[in-house]
Amino acid sequence: MSGGKQRLLLIRGLGHSGTTILDLALGAHPQITGLGEAVRLLEKPAAKDSHRGPAQLRGALRYQRQCTCGLVADACPVWGPILRWLPAHDDQPLPAKLKRLLAALEPSAAGPGMNSWVVESYQDDFVLPLLEDPALEIRVIHLTRDVRSWVHSRSRDGRQRGRWLPGLQPLLRWWRLSARHERQLQRCGKPVFRLGYEELALRPEQSLRRLCDWLELDFAPAMLAPVAQSGSHILSGNRVRFDAEKGAAIHYDAAWMSHGAGIAQLALAWPPLAALNRRLVYSASRR
Repeated sequence: MSGGKQRLLLIRGLGHSGTTILDLALGAHPQITGLGEAVRLLEKPAAKDSHRGPAQLRGALRYQRQCTCGLVADACPVWGPILRWLPAHDDQPLPAKLKRLLAALEPSAAGPGMNSWVVESYQDDFVLPLLEDPALEIRVIHLTRDVRSWVHSRSRDGRQRGRWLPGLQPLLRWWRLSARHERQLQRCGKPVFRLGYEELALRPEQSLRRLCDWLELDFAPAMLAPVAQSGSHILSGNRVRFDAEKGAAIHYDAAWMSHGAGIAQLALAWPPLAALNRRLVYSASRR
């Protein structure tokens, strides 16, 4: 870390692709602090979303919702001050809000010479804040789940309701957004690490060792026990962040293998989609 720059690591990809478990695993490293979907919480809520978590956390919910640090949101040393500050300052631009949040995690707090990272893991809309800020070093992890596994997961409700071709819409969404995200990251001008959810979940130690090398850190074995060991401050994300049994290790959800992948398996016969799936999910196996 040169010149005392703060280092910001953005995890980007589709929702339900393992971003929360990766955030927690990274946060188990003594030199990494995860913030979960910080951008989602900092964006000014629309009037129609007043019942949702980000809006409610500006009010009474912050005294009830627990942070992964073990404290309720209002008492969390990272989130408490920002949640109390936001209601009167929600019209400020997103980068200004994020900078204020990051100020609670300045490099000096980690000790002189520490090579520390802060992780933000908001998915789907692909906000990439602060890219031009000279005071920050920014890198991006593009996390992608195999199209067959992702489509199976996202079409579960449609299958239960007996809908015709329940996987078609999720398949089109995976293709459209994964291709768009790849193009955006190619143009963002920052270092990008491609990581497949399958490789993370099936070979967690190997994947996390490669990631630590890329971040210029030593591997920490605690990363393999995300929930028990994580020092992250996550208020929004998958419920696995509080599930001690599921979060005791990184596991792979292989349900799609026993039920078949349906339309997504057929779609892999189309060369462009098959190539994108290989490139984003399995590229590490060819290194």
